Amino acid sequence: MPRVGVLALQGDVGEHTSMLERVGADVVAVRSADQLDELDGLVMPGGESTTIAYLLTTSGIRPTLEKKIEDGLSVLGTCAGLILLANEILDGRSDQWSFDVLPLSVRRNGYGRQISSFETLVDVQGVGEVPGVFIRAPKIETWSEDLEVLAFHDHGDGEHPVLVRKERIWGCSFHPELTNDERIHRLFVDTL
Repeated sequence: MPRVGVLALQGDVGEHTSMLERVGADVVAVRSADQLDELDGLVMPGGESTTIAYLLTTSGIRPTLEKKIEDGLSVLGTCAGLILLANEILDGRSDQWSFDVLPLSVRRNGYGRQISSFETLVDVQGVGEVPGVFIRAPKIETWSEDLEVLAFHDHGDGEHPVLVRKERIWGCSFHPELTNDERIHRLFVDTL
């Protein structure tokens, strides 16, 4: 049984925990650096990217998590989690930082503000159509050719990746934890 942490500082912690348990993971709510030990994977949930970044720093988790990622920890970042994994945040605050591990540039709230939130089916490579819940979702604007794109979405301005993977690091623009469909979580857990 893989042991998967959910970063439990802010965001959709309970929803991710429930999904991961449904697919057979042993789940740990990560609130301190020592809880990162002996994890097979980590989910960085949606929420507010600058708040999560601030809490990662003030909690002391950031340097340990940077080292764990460098040493090969598998990570799935959804929404704000994707922003925190990106190489470049196009419209971030001057003090905003990221782990710089996914070769892509992302725009926060790229699909619109809260009032523009939407749901749509997303065709995931090897999985089929899954429900995509986009809430103030980040939009991937540019990406490296060596980034594996598992799903695209066209919101009227051309296709943009919405589920990507670079080896053990995954990024998702939408919220798979806010549906009853566990296939995105299973896809991640099955690689651990």
